[in-house]
Amino acid sequence: MNASDSVQAKSLSAPPCFGILEEVFPLGTEGLRQSPPRCMGCSRKTECLRTALRGPQGLAFRGEKLKAADNAGLLGFWSRWSRKKHLHRMSAEARKKDSEPNPGEP
Repeated sequence: MNASDSVQAKSLSAPPCFGILEEVFPLGTEGLRQSPPRCMGCSRKTECLRTALRGPQGLAFRGEKLKAADNAGLLGFWSRWSRKKHLHRMSAEARKKDSEPNPGEP
């Protein structure tokens, strides 16, 4: 079994909510995000949440957190600049990856 076989096997066994930020890490009634109880029993919750946070919604969420920390005065200039640059690069990589055709698709 090679790496692409294991990726295909994982994608076949993933639940429909896998990697969807609003499903696996929704905004609670108090304005804080938390994993719902239905996710706690899932064996793939960590991988799912990581996938959601790497996606476009996750990058936007991380940008919002960075902006909130900046507004609260919790970050210095260089730290804020570095984090923004990192998020921008990750966002650009995600857009590039989405625009490239998959080799196995027609």
